[in-house]
Formats: sequence, C-alpha cells, structure tokens
Amino acid sequence: MKPNDESRRHSTALLIIDMLNTFDFPEGKDLVRFTVPVAKKVKALKQKLKKKKVPVIYLNDNFGQWRSDSKEVYLNCAHEASRGSEIAKILKPDDDDYFILKPRHSGFYCTNLDILLEDLGVKNLVLTGVAGNICVFFTANDAHMRGFKIWVPKDCIASNTKKDNDFTLEQMSLVLGIKTAASTKAIPF
Repeated sequence: MKPNDESRRHSTALLIIDMLNTFDFPEGKDLVRFTVPVAKKVKALKQKLKKKKVPVIYLNDNFGQWRSDSKEVYLNCAHEASRGSEIAKILKPDDDDYFILKPRHSGFYCTNLDILLEDLGVKNLVLTGVAGNICVFFTANDAHMRGFKIWVPKDCIASNTKKDNDFTLEQMSLVLGIKTAASTKAIPF
C-alpha cells in the first residue's frame, strides 16, 4: 500500500488467525475436525466483507521459520501431506490480502499489526481462526486493551474441544464485552 492510499482504508478489518496451519501437533487431528466447517464459514464471511472493501489480514504462526513468507507458509500448509491442507485450500490468501507472521499467541505481540491497522484507519476488528481459546483469545484481549470494537463470530473460531470453545466465547462476551453473534448476522458495528 502506498502511503496515504485512501482506497485501502476502512474502519473495519477481518483477521484470520492461524488458519494456515499443518496441525502437526498432538491435538491437531481433533482440531482439524472442528476447523474444516469453521473454514467454510470464514471463507463466506471473507467474501461478504471483501465486497464491502474490508481489508483481510492473515495472522499466522511462523512455525519457527523466520524467513518464511505468505506463499511459503501457504504451500507448506496446503501440501497433501499436511493435516491442514483442506483448510488451507479453502482459505488461500488473495493477492490483495495482508499477511503477518507472529512469533507467539497474540497477533499483536512483536508484530507490525498495530501500525498496519493504524495505516488502514481500522477501529473495528472481526476475529476468526484457531485455536479460539488460545491465539484468538489472546489477540482479542490485546485488541480490547487497545480500544478496538471487536466481533468474534461464534461460528468462525474453533478450539480443541467444543467445551473449550464455548467457554472462551462466554469469557470474551462477559469479560471483554465482545460481540459473538454468528457470521450470518449483520456486522455489529
């Protein structure tokens, strides 16, 4: 984006957190089962929001590969040997999407997300992704502390268990005041 490129500015941004993933960890097989239907909901939401010119930002673990880029991460996760290949193919980033590698759970921690959101004029965030009770939750907490209005569509996050996911959504709503209506509802801001 060129400095002061007003065509990319919007008050809302969609964050897709850790959906490009190999799911190569002990609970990965279970998480994939919950994540495939979520990926389809995220894709539909992404298409709906892009029609409104909402910028899309992928926030993704770097898997310890500090020289990775979006294409390399995508190819690794979409590879047929990856547990996450179906999910990666559903949510393949578009050329105009943003991509940020993150070193830890929160999308804000040690990344340029703050600066990108400021440059885009974003005040409202739509958070989607995995794991809902870890990376989505920590990103939501950090966004809350920064004063963003937040929507976490309840059908657009997945955790290792339904119980964990439901508890996380309840905590986001009660403690952080986050809207958790389904992705089929109207954007709450």
